[in-house]
Amino acid sequence: MSGTIAKSDRPTCAPSRAARELDLKRGEFDLAVNLGLIRTVPDEGGGGRRVARAEIDRLRSRDGFPDTLRERVATAGTHEGAEIMDVAPTRFTSLARFGLLVPVRFYLNRYRTVVWLYLAGELRQFAAEKGNARLLTGRMPAEVREGLKAKLDRRPRNWRGRHAGFLLRQAGDDPWAHAAAVACLLDPADVADVVEDPYERDHLNRCRPRLPAHGAPGSPTAERAQKLMTASEPDEVAWFRADLAHTMETARRQHPAPRPAPEPAPSVPAPQHTPPHGLLGWLRRRGRRPTR
Repeated sequence: MSGTIAKSDRPTCAPSRAARELDLKRGEFDLAVNLGLIRTVPDEGGGGRRVARAEIDRLRSRDGFPDTLRERVATAGTHEGAEIMDVAPTRFTSLARFGLLVPVRFYLNRYRTVVWLYLAGELRQFAAEKGNARLLTGRMPAEVREGLKAKLDRRPRNWRGRHAGFLLRQAGDDPWAHAAAVACLLDPADVADVVEDPYERDHLNRCRPRLPAHGAPGSPTAERAQKLMTASEPDEVAWFRADLAHTMETARRQHPAPRPAPEPAPSVPAPQHTPPHGLLGWLRRRGRRPTR
């Protein structure tokens, strides 16, 4: 455990400070929040999520802190995961591509190769289950071999499904936050097709959660990562679209999207009396009536 950290008088902490007080790296902290191990609260100033001091105290008071918390967010790549499961890296990759091992994070290395990361605890659990013994030794089952022969790779889709669950947990009962969590995993064209009203789309974007950043915005790395984070398979896209449409109906009923106040109608000046010109006007201004 690290040295004592002076406590703030504020009832909540920013994520960076909370991570330090919990002896976690920022990536470990974010994963712990996603997994529901660390509870967060909305920032009243609209600056994202924060962690209550009471939550930090609760976690620090647990037996085994911080090692137990770190173990629960420990991740492993292909080679480390293969060692945990006592299988060859090629078999580990085959199981992951077929969708039996679900990644929890990913990053792109300097060659822009995707590196998938898995929860170490889940890998141990998978290897310990007796029903999975046939997957760890001997010849792979026929359905797995056929899937790999067809170049099946469920890792991106499994990551998206899992991350959608993370975002929806944080959204809670807020229908706009729920809709934004789904929308951020769809192509913008699909979102525009489902949510036609531009004011609703603007409000949806303001509620949009942050997806993991990969590389500088607009870089090839960022573009590839964005492609991985965007639903692509037809049935997956259809499911997200249907969920977005359903949640938007609830959001419209409960809290309609803000709209600019209608512009007031231009005022028409009242007609002013124009004194008559010429002799008639001259007589009237002197109180004389014109003679016939």
